[in-house]
Amino acid sequence: MKENLEMVKRLARDLRDGKAFPRSPRETLAGYVLAARAVDKCRAVLVGWQGEYHSNCPLDQRWLKFAEIEYNTFKSFVATGATDDEVATWIGEHAKKRPRADIVIWNNQLRDQRLSDLPPQLQEYMEDYIASNIPRGRVVYRYFDIYDLEEKRL
Repeated sequence: MKENLEMVKRLARDLRDGKAFPRSPRETLAGYVLAARAVDKCRAVLVGWQGEYHSNCPLDQRWLKFAEIEYNTFKSFVATGATDDEVATWIGEHAKKRPRADIVIWNNQLRDQRLSDLPPQLQEYMEDYIASNIPRGRVVYRYFDIYDLEEKRL
């Protein structure tokens, strides 16, 4: 696969200034939550526009592990300048084959995950993160709320 960073640049979101954000973790690509967000962050990293965002972070890894896709293989494909539709097709071809119901159940479990459902270390980290990054008085009900509140979607 050949890199096409000019095409990646046309597709990438500039995450450096705090005005643009990766897509919500709730948004799906190829039927998976987190996948669209992972693509946005990967593109931004490839062109140096990631700001404070990280590609292949623990959130991205939740999707990559479930789909059984290796990060460097994913990143190499995104670096070709593939569109969202092309990435979705690629994911469909490279993700572990599962019944659609299994993917829908996994998506809904993540969408519904409460802070108290997270591993203890992540709960402790999020306690301070929420206090520092979420507007005062906003209540976090679900794990994905953290990202949508911080990025002004909720």
